[in-house]
Amino acid sequence: ASAFCCCSSLEQIIIESSLTEIKPYTFSKCSSLKTISIPPLIKSIENDLFNGCTSLSEISIPPLVTSIGERAFYRCSSLKQILIPSSVTLIGCYAFKECKKLSQITNLSSLISIENGTFYGCSSIEQIIIPQSVICIKDHVFSHCSSLKQIEIPSSVTSIGSYVFNECTSLTQITIPSSVT
Repeated sequence: ASAFCCCSSLEQIIIESSLTEIKPYTFSKCSSLKTISIPPLIKSIENDLFNGCTSLSEISIPPLVTSIGERAFYRCSSLKQILIPSSVTLIGCYAFKECKKLSQITNLSSLISIENGTFYGCSSIEQIIIPQSVICIKDHVFSHCSSLKQIEIPSSVTSIGSYVFNECTSLTQITIPSSVT
């Protein structure tokens, strides 16, 4: 863990394709890291793996990944889009917090719960599609998503936490189903 943490001049990483695990914090605060190719056999994006990689602008998550850890991409302020493979069933708390340029999140289709603060401060997101698989939206999920204009909550959702849409100053339309208690 933390093998390359705070290597602020590191711009590119090439990892052997046979690697099956990358420990938490390994690339945390590598502020010059622009690109990385995650090996295809990786099954989990660990906690804080890319936390503070402020120059990381794009990343491809391999199809075997089933979970994205807490704060995995926290403060990746240059990250613009991310394709979540349908194999991902869990995205940890604050996983994409303060990814200010993140405007497109594709394929959340297998999530059951959207954890605390997952997209907190993602100020470029204008629209997000919550899939029918989701039953719970926890606290602060979309707080400070100042460009979020519309959202439809599917009928599968039974619980919405506190401050979920706090400071969503562009939000003009929201549909809340009767299933929410």
